[in-house]
Amino acid sequence: MNCQEELVERLELDPKDPTIPLLIKDIEALAKVDLSTDLALLRGVWELRWSSSTQPWLKQARWLENLQILDPVQQKGLNVLRLTGPLGFLAGIAVEAELSINGLNQVGVKFKNGGWLGPTFGNGWRPTLLTAINQTFPAWLDITALNDSMRICRGNAGTCFVLLKRKDMSVEDWIR
Repeated sequence: MNCQEELVERLELDPKDPTIPLLIKDIEALAKVDLSTDLALLRGVWELRWSSSTQPWLKQARWLENLQILDPVQQKGLNVLRLTGPLGFLAGIAVEAELSINGLNQVGVKFKNGGWLGPTFGNGWRPTLLTAINQTFPAWLDITALNDSMRICRGNAGTCFVLLKRKDMSVEDWIR
């Protein structure tokens, strides 16, 4: 089993495993990210599975789904926090963002709107109650490892994130 497979297994079985940070460092040391050729790999619905943050909404929990939807070609991103299970689709907390590619491995993030996101109806319409965000600081993600199923990145505050791609959801379910 290689480091990436081992990391994914530990994220799925025990996201509090103390060896996860070591596996992340090993993977990052071998990874070569170049968004000029790998940009298409960023597109998708990603689920946060591990974070070095102490913030409760950035920690993995079985009862909470923390999604990040990225469409770098349209320069759009969406973070969604919602409950798991049968009622999770009814509502979530969302933050819309404008994305930019700032270098070989950096994605700029400008948060635009945040608030409540309702369920999607049959015609694709989704009720929202979003308000403008006045972001006063630059934000970015350094993508340190990327493939078609896993992404490791570090935010402008130094937080490390590991996300797995959700193959059961599409960008079009979230971003029009």
